[in-house]
Amino acid sequence: MLPHVQLLLAVSTWVRLRRLGGVGLVILGVADNSVIPLTGSMDVLTIWLAARHREPWPYYALMATVGAVIGGYITYALARKGGREAMELRLSKRRAAKVYKRFEKWGFGGIAIPAILPPPFPFVPFLLAAGAMQYSRKKFLGALALGRGVRYSIAAYLGFLYGNHILRFFSRYYKPTLAILIGLAVIGGILSLIQYLRYKSATGTRLRRRAA
Repeated sequence: MLPHVQLLLAVSTWVRLRRLGGVGLVILGVADNSVIPLTGSMDVLTIWLAARHREPWPYYALMATVGAVIGGYITYALARKGGREAMELRLSKRRAAKVYKRFEKWGFGGIAIPAILPPPFPFVPFLLAAGAMQYSRKKFLGALALGRGVRYSIAAYLGFLYGNHILRFFSRYYKPTLAILIGLAVIGGILSLIQYLRYKSATGTRLRRRAA
């Protein structure tokens, strides 16, 4: 796809999500935490919507958290079904072992703390680890809601507090900001595709060995 076509599609998608307001945050949150990590996009949209003051800022924090929790649970459920073997195929045994070690050490905090940290800190591996290690659903959802709730509450409050400055910034640097988000989304998409192809190839090899 040509760069200018990608830009037009991204602008169109961004405009639609902005118009949807809180619902747009839910949709973006599901995608960002399950399908393709869209680094920084949730924070930017949350701040921008809160800056416009159409709804109280806690509303946008809540909707962003709801979308993130739904998307995160999808990733967790898939990893829970596939187990450690599926995670190791996706992340490599070495990287998976590091995530397991951190998760075993921190437990509840192994989800809540990474959920608060801003990009580019990788969060999806911890969602996968929680599912692969059969971590309690209730504790997982509690930790995820707490971490994302804190993060997006901070983002929404900053948007509310510095609304005029933020809106002026976006109006002046709209295209560069969008271009950066597109670039990060493309990188996330490529990495997700590579992981999927790797997982598919390894699964096929394993099935052929069993058949033989």
